[in-house]
Amino acid sequence: MPHMTNPHLLALKHQLDTLEAERLSPFASLSREGVKRYPEKGQDEDHRQSYAVDGDRILHSRAYTRYIDKTQVFYMVANDHITHRVLHVQLVAKIARTIGRYLRLNEDLIEAIALGHDIGHPPFGHDGEKVLDALCREHGLPSFQHNLQSVRFLEGIERQGRGWNLTLQTLDGIMCHDGEIHNRTLAPRRGKTFADFDREGAAKGLDRRLELVPMTTEGCVVRFADTIAYVGRDIEDAIELALISRDDIPVRCREIFGRTNGSMVYRLVTDLIDNGLEDGGIAFSKEVSEGLSELKAFNYERIYLNPAIKKGLAKITNCYRVLFASCFDQFARQERQAEMYANFLNEQGLEYIETQQPAVMARDFIAGMTDEYFLRQARMLGCEIPEKA
Repeated sequence: MPHMTNPHLLALKHQLDTLEAERLSPFASLSREGVKRYPEKGQDEDHRQSYAVDGDRILHSRAYTRYIDKTQVFYMVANDHITHRVLHVQLVAKIARTIGRYLRLNEDLIEAIALGHDIGHPPFGHDGEKVLDALCREHGLPSFQHNLQSVRFLEGIERQGRGWNLTLQTLDGIMCHDGEIHNRTLAPRRGKTFADFDREGAAKGLDRRLELVPMTTEGCVVRFADTIAYVGRDIEDAIELALISRDDIPVRCREIFGRTNGSMVYRLVTDLIDNGLEDGGIAFSKEVSEGLSELKAFNYERIYLNPAIKKGLAKITNCYRVLFASCFDQFARQERQAEMYANFLNEQGLEYIETQQPAVMARDFIAGMTDEYFLRQARMLGCEIPEKA
């Protein structure tokens, strides 16, 4: 935080706050409404608006840096044009900001949620998430879900456990971003407090089927933008890898959305904007919503469940188990000279080391790994590593 007050910059911030109140929709989240869990010394002297600060902090987090080598869908692929998670996150941010601009919502909040929404994803995408979830439950931990882990990284692991003290609105949007759930309409559940947020996170950890609803319209936009960003892009990647052809896309979906990612994104974004805001909620038209549901079903059947993209999964699953067991043992024994101990726990605060059980430490460490670091550690432990194809 700044060490001294700059009256000119604070006056500009006040002008920006005033412009927000005048220009944004009544359903938008104003920056001055951002709520932090902990008060910060000098906060009133900062010329930056609250959600812009959130975005800055996420960008400067160590977890954000590791996006660069995290799988989106296709892993162990020798093709530099296949989407990685860092690109997906950028696409979500861009798409969501476009929607937010036309609906007169807070683009800073939208960007912060989008940039942070997948920070908790473990190596090798959703397949890796399923394996880590099984290991967590075997060790008596709550269900592993990347949205909950994103919040955990940003609140309790980054900065030696101090976290980044992001606003409730940003954290809530990250936790509630689940793009796997299909909704035609989505309206915010306003008025949440940090106590509500903590209760919802705990409940979700016990029941992954529980649907969480964002507290802001901006959070609703990011949730829809997550789907818009991946559904067509994954089709393009699958075509690039010769898993499907454009003619395989269902006829009705081609009629509604066209045959390319660009046309799909354009139709979905345009439809959301065209339907506007109603009581703070956003919605697809009936035709587009039904078409999107069919398109997602096509992706699951022909892409995500395709055995051709899971050829290395058995080896990766074994690597997960060996790594988890090794981390658990090192952390339980407090082998401070061991590489994995040194590379993770030495960056944590004393409170984390003294209060967290070894299984939690193993989960947190593995969830934060990049794909390459994961494979390197597994290879050192004698695991057979799948080859890129």
